[in-house]
Amino acid sequence: MKHLSLVLPVLLPIIGGAAILFSPYRHKQRVNQWLTEGLVILNSLLVLWLVATHLGDSMVLFRLFGELKLEFRIDGMGRIFAGLVAILWPLATLYAFEYMEHETKTHTFFAYYVMTYGITVGIAFAGNLVTLYLFYELMTLVTFPLVMFTMTKEAIRASRKYLYYSLGGAAFAFFSLVFIMTYGGSTEFVLGGVLNREAAQGHADILLAMYVFAFFGFGVKAAIFPFHGWLPSASVAPTPVTALLHAVAVVKSGAFAIIRLTYYSYGAGFLKGTWAQWVVMGAAMVTIVYGSTMAVKEIHFKRRLAYSTISNLSYILLGATMMSPLGMVAALSHLVFHAFMKICGFFCAGAVMHRTGKEYVYELDGLGYKMPVTFACFTIASLSLIGIPPFAGFISKWNIAQSAVDCGAPMAYAAVGVLLYSALMTAVYMLTVVVRAYFPKTLTVDGNDDGHGLAGASGTSGGTDGTSRADAAGRTGASGTGHGGASVSDPGWKMKLPLIVFASAIILLGLCSRPLVHYFELLAGGMIK
Repeated sequence: MKHLSLVLPVLLPIIGGAAILFSPYRHKQRVNQWLTEGLVILNSLLVLWLVATHLGDSMVLFRLFGELKLEFRIDGMGRIFAGLVAILWPLATLYAFEYMEHETKTHTFFAYYVMTYGITVGIAFAGNLVTLYLFYELMTLVTFPLVMFTMTKEAIRASRKYLYYSLGGAAFAFFSLVFIMTYGGSTEFVLGGVLNREAAQGHADILLAMYVFAFFGFGVKAAIFPFHGWLPSASVAPTPVTALLHAVAVVKSGAFAIIRLTYYSYGAGFLKGTWAQWVVMGAAMVTIVYGSTMAVKEIHFKRRLAYSTISNLSYILLGATMMSPLGMVAALSHLVFHAFMKICGFFCAGAVMHRTGKEYVYELDGLGYKMPVTFACFTIASLSLIGIPPFAGFISKWNIAQSAVDCGAPMAYAAVGVLLYSALMTAVYMLTVVVRAYFPKTLTVDGNDDGHGLAGASGTSGGTDGTSRADAAGRTGASGTGHGGASVSDPGWKMKLPLIVFASAIILLGLCSRPLVHYFELLAGGMIK
């Protein structure tokens, strides 16, 4: 078959992950690590080579029936998502080695971890809506075991919730797939959409309704309100999983699918100015306000970042719902920049929990001096999430605000106010952690601190209240201080190196964002197919 290489980065991790699962060396941790990292790096090199040299190439793996086919294609959009995944996955895998060192059955964990990589590349390289939908469903099935990895009651409950939400969302999206096939005659991705205007004439409202259904269906994985509930619950998974769930694979697949649906299937020209646009734009704005407000209230470290993810994912969707080239640029900017910011933030939180056993914000006092690299990286990620220049977050938020003003509609102007409110809330919930880490508060005589006291013990042992066994790794005794107050330090190089790389990338993307944003502009303008 011509261009068979397009399917290799999809199949290689899936087959390799299955091999890890049944390998005779699966119980030899060091051998497993070398095999896993080698496989991930090889696949990333293959992906980067393909996106650099094979733009426009496509291949049909097989036909389901009629015009329904499993097709892979490297276009401008696919290059963005695939390249992002290829850069982040090897570093995330390296981080996971040290994080999971106290766990049992790590071969199972890494087998599904690697398979998820292949499925994510399949979504990025999907040549049509049918292929994207199939891999979107596979994403649920392959990440489900990762959420329930620790097999605690909380993990099992969270995995079921994740499964129910995701399968329900996929059912909503399926309706739209049928209507695109009926009124478009094709499920291919074409900038401007594939709808046949003559065939769709007189059926506009039902098509708009199906778009809204699909927006919320794919939006389940993007944690759109009110279908966001699975995301904070999924924080029960080990941090290497939650970081990929919240920063790269799952949630970005949802946002990526919505951008594809909006600009490449229905077409912004068909949707712009309709009631469907205001519904989805309103949903994105509500989610931003809700997520950032709940993050301020949340005192559990990882779940606070989970609510932050809910808010920031809808930044991407808000940009996409502007239904304009500038809105598409804004959405893609935040899709990429947020991935670096949030994976850095989650990995910093995971390092703290791994080294100290502390899970709650009010337990972090003074750790900035004991874990200087970790909290320096977390501070950079925090400032970027707030949108302070010259960090990457400022660029993407500025693009979103600019696209809202360019849209000109009253609701779009209201979106600017939503962005300002969210920036304020982000400053509160992120800088609270930073200030506590570097400027610890003095506890009162009875041990109460902001009304929380030291009562965290009820939720800080054995992985309860949203924390896995892996998050509790390294704890000793009932104090929950892990390595002891005097010996707490930054993690080893396997965890520390990814943090430094991600923090550096946040700064670099902020200072040198113009080439990447220019690429987004060419893509949105139809100059790159």
